[in-house]
Amino acid sequence: MDRSEIEDQLKEFASEVAVNNGLELVHVEFSGFGKNAAVRIFIDKEGGITHDDCSLVSQELEKRLDAADPIAGRYILEVSSPGIERGLYSEKDYRRFTGEMAKIKTHTPLNGQRNFRGRIESVENGDVEFEDKTSGRVKIPLAAIAKANLEFDIERELKESKKRGS
Repeated sequence: MDRSEIEDQLKEFASEVAVNNGLELVHVEFSGFGKNAAVRIFIDKEGGITHDDCSLVSQELEKRLDAADPIAGRYILEVSSPGIERGLYSEKDYRRFTGEMAKIKTHTPLNGQRNFRGRIESVENGDVEFEDKTSGRVKIPLAAIAKANLEFDIERELKESKKRGS
C-alpha cells in the first residue's frame, strides 16, 4: 500500500469510528514509516472532547487498524482534541468559524504577504474573506492556504468572563 492509500484508509476508518460515536473527525495526520510511524487523529464535539471520548476512539480505531493492517510494522496512535487553537482544514471549517480570530499562512505571497492574522469574515466562491490586522480586508483563495489555525482571543474571553461574573 502506498502512502496516499494508507492515508485514505486511515481517514475512512477514523471518520466511521468518530461518526458512530457522535463525534466529528477534524483531521488525520500520518507521518513516518517503520519504527517512527505515527497516526494522529483529532476529534471534536459540541461542548468539547473528554478523555473518555479519546480513549473510546483510540480503542475502536486500533481494532479496525489491527484487523486491516494498512501500516507495515509498528506505529503510535494518538487521539486528541484539536485544541484551543484548532486547525482549519476545509471550507466547512472556515464557514463554521466565521467571526473568529485566526492565523493563516499561504503557500506563496499574496500582495507580498504570506502570514495573516485577524478575523474570518466570510467564505465565498472558494475564497476566505479575512480582516487582517496588518493589511485590512483580503480575499485568500482556499487553495492558496498552506496552514490555518484559530487564534485564542484573550480579550474576548476576558470580556465574556466579566459578563458571567457580574
